[in-house]
Amino acid sequence: MSDALKHECGIALIRLLKPLEFYKEKYGSAFYGVNKMYLMMEKQHNRGQDGAGFASIKLDTEPGERYISRVRSIAQQPIQDIFAQINSRINKELSENPEYADDVELQKRHIPYVGELLLGHVRYGTFGKNSVESVHPFLRQNNWMHRNLIVAGNFNMTNVNQLFDGLVRLGQHPKEKADTITIMEKIGHFLDDAVSKKYKQLKAEGYSKRECSPIIAERLNVAKILKRAAKNWDGGYAMAGLLGHGDSFVLRDPAGIRPAYYYKDDEVVVVASERPVIQTVFNVDFDKVVELDPGHAIITKKSGEVSIKKILEPLERKACSFERIYFSRGSDAEIYQERKNLGKLLMPKVLEAIDNDTKNSVFSYIPNTAETSFFGMIDSIEKHLNEKKTKAILDGGGKLSAERVTEILSERPRIEKIAIKDVKLRTFITEDSSRDDLVAHVYDATYGVIKPQDNLVIIDDSIVRGTTLKKSIIKMMDRLHPKKIVVVSSAPQIRYPDCYGIDMARLEDLIAFRAMLDLLKENDKYQMVEEVYHKCKEQVDLEDKDVQNFVKELYDQFTDEEISAKISELICDDSINAEVEAIFQTVDNLHSACPNNLGDWYFTGDYPTPGGNRVVNKAFINFFEGNKERAY
Repeated sequence: MSDALKHECGIALIRLLKPLEFYKEKYGSAFYGVNKMYLMMEKQHNRGQDGAGFASIKLDTEPGERYISRVRSIAQQPIQDIFAQINSRINKELSENPEYADDVELQKRHIPYVGELLLGHVRYGTFGKNSVESVHPFLRQNNWMHRNLIVAGNFNMTNVNQLFDGLVRLGQHPKEKADTITIMEKIGHFLDDAVSKKYKQLKAEGYSKRECSPIIAERLNVAKILKRAAKNWDGGYAMAGLLGHGDSFVLRDPAGIRPAYYYKDDEVVVVASERPVIQTVFNVDFDKVVELDPGHAIITKKSGEVSIKKILEPLERKACSFERIYFSRGSDAEIYQERKNLGKLLMPKVLEAIDNDTKNSVFSYIPNTAETSFFGMIDSIEKHLNEKKTKAILDGGGKLSAERVTEILSERPRIEKIAIKDVKLRTFITEDSSRDDLVAHVYDATYGVIKPQDNLVIIDDSIVRGTTLKKSIIKMMDRLHPKKIVVVSSAPQIRYPDCYGIDMARLEDLIAFRAMLDLLKENDKYQMVEEVYHKCKEQVDLEDKDVQNFVKELYDQFTDEEISAKISELICDDSINAEVEAIFQTVDNLHSACPNNLGDWYFTGDYPTPGGNRVVNKAFINFFEGNKERAY
C-alpha cells in the first residue's frame, strides 16, 4: 500500500501446560515461553509499530510473592525494547544470585516474567495520543487473585458511548471514554460479580475465606462472564484476557471481522492473529493451526483444561478482506494464493488498458507488499502470451522459418524493478507543508529500461488516499518518459470508512469519495450532497439497527469505470506528460479470490454490524459540516 495507513494490532497468547522444569529439561531453559513470545511478537511486527506490550502470570505462587509482571514500550523498536528490558532484568537476577541458574523453582519465585501464562500485543494506534498508557495489555488490579484482569486485543468498537453509559448505570465511574478501558471494565464488572456470588455460595457451604480461593478458581465460569460482558458489543474484535489465578481466554467477534488462530498440544496452547506465526514459531503444519470460529472463545482454565465455547450467536461471516489483501503475512499458504489470484483476475483489464501490446509494456509493482499480486498478474500474462504463441505457430501451417519460430517463442513479459523506496528519506520527512518536494523523491526510479513507446504497468495493493501516488510515484514514473502509466489496484475502490480497527475514519480522505464529489459537480447533481446530509441527520437519534447507509445513493449515480476515470485525473497534475489510467479490482473478483473473507464494507458500504451504518453517516455529517473529528 503506497499510502501510509495505520492498521491492525496483533495479539499473542501462550499457555504452558507443563511445569517450567519440563521446558528446562526438554528445551534447555525455563525461559522457553518468554523466548517463544518474543518470536511471535516479532513475526507480527507488521501489525504494530507504535507500541508493544507483554504480560505474564505465574501459577500457584505463595501470598506475598509477585505473580503478575507487565512491561510496555513506545520506543522506536518497541518489541526489541521490551525484551531488552526483560533480558536485562533476568540477567541481573541471575548474576546477583548464581544459585538461581540451575534451580527453576527459584527462578519462578524471584525472577519476573518467568511464568506459565504469557500475553503479547503489538499496537498500531488508530487515533489518540501514542503514549505508553495507550499500549496494551491493560491491567485491572485487585488484592483478590481472581479479580485481577489483563486485557489486550485487536479491535475497535462502534458503540463506545453506549457501553460507557452502561457502565455508569451500573454505578461505575470509568476514568476515560476509550473502548479498551470500557471493555476491560465491562468484563471486570461481571468478573467481580461472578467471584462475589461464588464466594457467597461457598461460605454458605461452610468453607472458610481462605478455603474459598482455590475453589473459586476451579468453579469460575469464564464463558458466562464473557457472555454477559459482550452482550452489547458492536465492532470487530479478537479479545484476549488473563485472570490473576491463571484462567485465560480469546474471544472473536460474531461476524469474524478480526482474525484469531490457535494451536494446542500436550505442552502449549497458543493463540495469535496470524496462522503462519504459529506455524513458524512452533514448527507445526498448516492443518494443525485452527481458526477460531466467529462468536466463540478459546478458554483455558488454570487446571490446563481447554475448551471452545460459543459466547455470542455468530452472524453472517464477514471476515475482513483487507486482512488478505494487505495486512496479514503473505507467507500463509492460503493468503499467498489469494493474493496471486487477485493479480490474475486483473489481467483482462490490464490487457485492455495497454491495447494488448505486451511487447511494448513493462510490468512492475509498488510497494513490496504488492509483489505476490504482481506474480499472479504475470502468471496470467504469460498464459496469454503462450496462447498467442501457439496460435501464431499453428496459423503458420508448418511453413514458418526457424528464425520466425524463435522470434515467436522469445516473447515474454518485460518485468523490471522500477521503484526502490528510500527508507532514510522517508524517515527524515516531517509533516509540514514544505515537504512536498521531498515526498516526490521517496522512491528512486530505475533508469534506462523504459522506452518512449512503452506502457508502464505498476500494481499496488490498494489506493486509499492517492496522496503518495500523486506527489511521488506518478511523478517518479513520468520521469522515465513512458507513453502511458497504468496504475493497477489489487483491491476495489475504497469508498467508505472503516470502524473496526483500520485507520480510515474520514470520508474526504478517500480518493474515491473525492472523485465521486467531482463527478456530482460536473453532472449538476451536487445538490444530492445536501439531501444525503439531511437524511443522515434524521437518523442521529435512531437505534443502530434502524440506521441506513445513505452515502451509497451518491456513488450509485456513477459507474465504477466513471469513478476510476476521475481517480486517474486526480492522481495527476499538470506536470505529468504521460497518459495515466487507474484500474481497480471488481468486488466480485475480490470475493472470488478471497472466498472466506467476504467483509467488503470499505468498497460496498455493506457493514457487518449495525454500528457501521451509524459511523458512515456520522463521517458524512462531519464532512458536510467541516468537522474534523472522527466518526467513532
